Amino acid sequence: MSAVPRNPVAMTEIEYLEFERVSNSRHEFLAGEVFAMTGASETHNLINGSTYVSLYNQLRGRPCKIYPSDMRLKVEATGLYTYPDISIVCGEACFADAEFDTLINPTVIIEVLSPSTESYDRGKKFHHYRELPSLQEYALITQDNPRIERYLRQDNDTWEFIDAKGLNASLPLTSIDCTLILAEVYEQVSF
Repeated sequence: MSAVPRNPVAMTEIEYLEFERVSNSRHEFLAGEVFAMTGASETHNLINGSTYVSLYNQLRGRPCKIYPSDMRLKVEATGLYTYPDISIVCGEACFADAEFDTLINPTVIIEVLSPSTESYDRGKKFHHYRELPSLQEYALITQDNPRIERYLRQDNDTWEFIDAKGLNASLPLTSIDCTLILAEVYEQVSF
C-alpha cells in the first residue's frame, strides 16, 4: 500500500484514530493531516506475500511476531501513523493504547517500493522510522527487478547499507537471524 498526499484532511490525533478504526480504507496521519493510502499492484502483493511467508516460516517457534500491512505503526517521536508492508517485533510487542492496533516497537520494517512512493519510503518515511528506538533493520524491496536494500542500525546509531541484487542473491536480516532469498521473494513475479 502507498500513502499518497492527495487532498489531505485535517484532524486531531484522537479524531484520526476514531475515524481510522471504523474506516474501510487506510490512511496515514502526520501533524494533523490525514492522507489516503492507495491500493497495491499485483506485483506488490506477490512480493509482499512471499516475503511474509518466508519470514513467518523462519520465525516459527521464536519470540518474534510478524505483522502484515494491516498493522498500524506509530512513531511516537514524530507523530507519524502509518502502515508498513511488514513489521516484525522480537520480544514483547508494545502498543500505543489499549486497542492493541497501533504498534510502537518494531525491530524490523520492510517496505515494498511502489513507483508513486519510492522517494517517500527512502526519504521522509525512513527519517521517521529512524526515530524508533526499537528499530534495528529497514529493508526496501523493489518491484521492477530483483533487488533488496537493507539498512542495519549500528551501535553508534549510524546505519550500515547492504544491497542484494539478482535472483541468485540472498540478504541477511541480522537482528532477527533470518535470510531473504531473492528467488523466493520474487517467486511468480515477471520482469
